[in-house]
Amino acid sequence: MESFAGRVAVVTGGGSGIGRALAVALAREGARVVVADVEEPALRAVVAEIEAEGGRALGVPTDVSDRRQVHALAARAADGFGGVDLLCNNAGVVLHGGIEAATHEDWQWVLGVNLWGVIHGIEAFVPAMIRRGEGGHVVNTASAAGLVATRGLGVYNTSKYAVVGLSETLAKDLRPWNIGVTVLCPMGVATRIRQAGRNRPAALGGGRPAAGEPVELMGGTLPPEQVADMTLAAVRANELYVITHAEVLEPVRRRFERLERAIHRTRGAPTRP
Repeated sequence: MESFAGRVAVVTGGGSGIGRALAVALAREGARVVVADVEEPALRAVVAEIEAEGGRALGVPTDVSDRRQVHALAARAADGFGGVDLLCNNAGVVLHGGIEAATHEDWQWVLGVNLWGVIHGIEAFVPAMIRRGEGGHVVNTASAAGLVATRGLGVYNTSKYAVVGLSETLAKDLRPWNIGVTVLCPMGVATRIRQAGRNRPAALGGGRPAAGEPVELMGGTLPPEQVADMTLAAVRANELYVITHAEVLEPVRRRFERLERAIHRTRGAPTRP
């Protein structure tokens, strides 16, 4: 997708942070943008910002953990702007604390948004992309925590590792239809994700004090606009990965060195007669 002009893009979690930056950047490049978010005031503000700059945007309140709401989002996008060319499954939440202390509601909340939100987006939008036969692109926001495990982020790590694996497989599955896939793996970005609990449903433990202390990340904190620019550049080039911080290189290298050593140990292990 070399140009976004005239394209239709959907961005979940578009009311703030990376999602807002993606929506604004896409609109400035001529895309018609459907912005989805669970926070309606933030959603309206982003739509107003895009329209004030002469862009076209549609805001749709959406909880991505709810499959019906994501399918309703797809219907609103089609009714408002037509076929979707670019899907950004960006909505996400974070939970700090060890797996040993995680409640079932913790798992439901984080996986509901971070993993099922991506799955719901794929279910709702990708079949229509295939039927149109005009190609397209899917961006899934994961994290560097989907590449390297971090103590105190176990539930979040689990969700993001799943998104990375899903994206790698999806890229192979969608290649015959000229639909590209990019998985975004940022580290520190100046967003409000650490305050994600503000939108946690009461039925899943909302309003309860945080169980763990925030984990301090390596590397600097990037502005969301810079991450959005990196992501759109990757979409243009049909690149699978966006890894925003060079600091993750050494932990990733150590992980794969451990995997390599394990493979060599297995190959050298005696076999049973």
